[in-house]
Amino acid sequence: MKRIVMTGLLLLASMQATALEQVGMKLDDAARVGAQVLVLNGAGVRTKWFVKVYVAALYLPQKQTSADMVIAAEHPQRVAMHMLRDLGSKKLYGAFSEAIQANHDGAELKAMKAQLKQMADIFNEIGEAKQGDIITLDYRPAGGTQIGLNGKVYGTIAGAVFKRALLKIWLGNKPVQDDLKKAMLGG
Repeated sequence: MKRIVMTGLLLLASMQATALEQVGMKLDDAARVGAQVLVLNGAGVRTKWFVKVYVAALYLPQKQTSADMVIAAEHPQRVAMHMLRDLGSKKLYGAFSEAIQANHDGAELKAMKAQLKQMADIFNEIGEAKQGDIITLDYRPAGGTQIGLNGKVYGTIAGAVFKRALLKIWLGNKPVQDDLKKAMLGG
């Protein structure tokens, strides 16, 4: 019986690895944000008009399947975007902004106006994310959300409200892609 279970687990693990290899990305099982080691919660491919744009990976202190719990949690988190194509700062910011707008009302957006402007400035400084680049969105409760590219931090945006707005891009009631939400939540 143990052999059957072990064989099944190995087969499942190899199928999962194959799916990630199909898009050319090998994701780390863990990431470090500050002093906290995070585990890979789930990952999936963002597509737009049948074009693969990036692989999004969600890292948390422990696995979680509830989007609401992930969004509300006050502990270090990371979303890593492994770029599968080149994307300029205007398109990148536009996609983020559009997804944030879809998940918030006018008053909420008005309250985040300064943070959204800061995000636009950070993406302008980044310029272009090229195929193979990794954009990281690291949340540290005491410090805010650090936006980085290939290990270089380009800026930090304060506040849990902004962190929750970013997570809603993928995990909110109107995510950019339903199957990506499910994949990032380990489904």
